[in-house]
Amino acid sequence: MPSEQEQQSVTVRYWAGARAAAGADCDVITGCATVGDALAAATALRPGLAPVAAVSSLLLDGRAAQRSDVLPAGAVVEVLPPFAGG
Repeated sequence: MPSEQEQQSVTVRYWAGARAAAGADCDVITGCATVGDALAAATALRPGLAPVAAVSSLLLDGRAAQRSDVLPAGAVVEVLPPFAGG
């Protein structure tokens, strides 16, 4: 029987340059315990995303997040690259 962590899924959404680097709007990732785990899984799936993800801000369910933040099932992680013109 799969563990709770293996069953939960999160959506990782990409914005602006992250979307261009990923070549997609979003991915559904499973088996991740933290925001960092989800980001690592997303960059493994979409290697072109890695350099952008390294400098991006992250949101977890609409709030600023750290890579160490725990993911609840059904969460949404958003990858926001730096924007020019500030």
